[in-house]
Amino acid sequence: MEPRYRLHYAPDNASLVIRLALEALEQPYETVLVDRAKKAQKSAAYRALNPGGLIPTLETPDGPMFETAAILLWLADRHGHLAPAPDSPQRARFLSYLFFLSNTLHAALRITFYPDQYIGHDSAAQTRLRAHLQGEISRHLDMLEAEAAKGHPWLCAETPSALDLYLACLLRWAKLYPAPQGGDGWFTLANWPQMHAMATRLDQSKAALAAIKAEGLGPTPFSRPQLATPPEGSAT
Repeated sequence: MEPRYRLHYAPDNASLVIRLALEALEQPYETVLVDRAKKAQKSAAYRALNPGGLIPTLETPDGPMFETAAILLWLADRHGHLAPAPDSPQRARFLSYLFFLSNTLHAALRITFYPDQYIGHDSAAQTRLRAHLQGEISRHLDMLEAEAAKGHPWLCAETPSALDLYLACLLRWAKLYPAPQGGDGWFTLANWPQMHAMATRLDQSKAALAAIKAEGLGPTPFSRPQLATPPEGSAT
């Protein structure tokens, strides 16, 4: 089948969420490496597709898309899977949590990964900021865990949803990337058993197995993540 999508990606970046979605939806797609080592995401050619100069970009029959949550929702609606239908009574709650993941949890994690972009290079200030945000992130995860424990059909259920694909990647990065200042001892996925079980199930999914091979994520990329060893490109 002719690929209808082209994913501009870097290994173990937010493009991983979109790769998982495309695999789960069984949609053929091509990939184009965005070489972060050369800051290719800031190039004029890339910004013509994604003015924000961030990863991912998905080229679609309707034109290029950017912003992870927007792409994820568009794909789910276009293919009728991974999310409740627009007229479903579950839709409002689903959307609330999708944008919570994007605008609150993902944003907080990004600041812990790149504090210098927000407050400069004062290491003591960075340490204080990280400590504060790690507490906030833990509270966000507590809220998600409580919601999942209610039996929400689109959060940590037996069949992965768009929320699960996004959340699993955020859990992976929370474990791996706030180091080296202080390590990752603040984060233990087993503290959130609903999310731990979801991540463990997702490790063995066809979508995850395809991503593991393509991006060198290791055998348990979500439940027990290790740094990626990709066949091309780099995560940072």
